[in-house]
Amino acid sequence: MKFSTKSRYGLRALFDMAYHSGNLPTQIKDISRRQDISPRYLEQIFQDLKKAGLIKSRRGPQGGYMLARKPEEITVRQILLAAEGDLTLVLCAKDDCDAGRGKGKCEFDSRCVTQQVWAEATRKLSAYFDSVTLKDLCDQGKAMGLEKELDHRFMYYI
Repeated sequence: MKFSTKSRYGLRALFDMAYHSGNLPTQIKDISRRQDISPRYLEQIFQDLKKAGLIKSRRGPQGGYMLARKPEEITVRQILLAAEGDLTLVLCAKDDCDAGRGKGKCEFDSRCVTQQVWAEATRKLSAYFDSVTLKDLCDQGKAMGLEKELDHRFMYYI
């Protein structure tokens, strides 16, 4: 299985927001610089994340994007679902299987041994992604020694 850049970058961007800014607004340009992701692509990704209720935005000089909930309340699964739309490994493993896209179920539906393998793998992977939160990723980043960037808006020079 291979996840799209949209979901991988979305996860990295939300980790970045949680790690560097917490619940304060973060500007796209800062996330883009730290994560080496195109700001235009981030804007596109953030539209899906905003639609899913994972982030919100504020306009103005002190504006930007911020997490809509606490990092411990946002799971990797929620982020991936917002970006990908579906996490089913193979189409025939979906509960509402429509492998033929309008042509009915897969021709092997009732006699396919591997269908159960894919369905169970999808369940286990979803459960794992559900068990990992942004807070867990922040704790892991801290344990790895990732340096937190101080927000330049709060720097005062004397």
